[in-house]
Amino acid sequence: MGRYLGIDNGEKRVGLALSDPLKIIATPFRTLLVHNTNQVIRELDKIIDEQDVELIVVGNPLGMKGQQTAQTKRTMEFTDKLRDIGYKVMLEDERLSSVSAKRAMIEQEIKTGYNKELIDQTAAAIILQQFLDKQSRM
Repeated sequence: MGRYLGIDNGEKRVGLALSDPLKIIATPFRTLLVHNTNQVIRELDKIIDEQDVELIVVGNPLGMKGQQTAQTKRTMEFTDKLRDIGYKVMLEDERLSSVSAKRAMIEQEIKTGYNKELIDQTAAAIILQQFLDKQSRM
């Protein structure tokens, strides 16, 4: 039984989260530092294989009014590359996921200034959890 991989795709870091095998709960997993897209995809290949990932859920960074942004374009190019090599990829609206991640960490009394990698992982978990929750209602 495979898992889902959530991705918060950024210019400097890519936050990752994994679902449990039953696809109920998303958990922060890891943060990849971005040197270039090919390096990120190579690292994702390993993780996808090791963690038995069957679906990738990428945060879709729309603007607050639903408009496309420069980051939306970069994310679309990234998801197209993943699809081109054969991965099943879904997009999930990620508006305010990083804000929610930061707020959750503050509530847990975790300092956010030096924990940008944890913020990215938590944002990926929020994106993935949103997706899982929608799936469970269908």
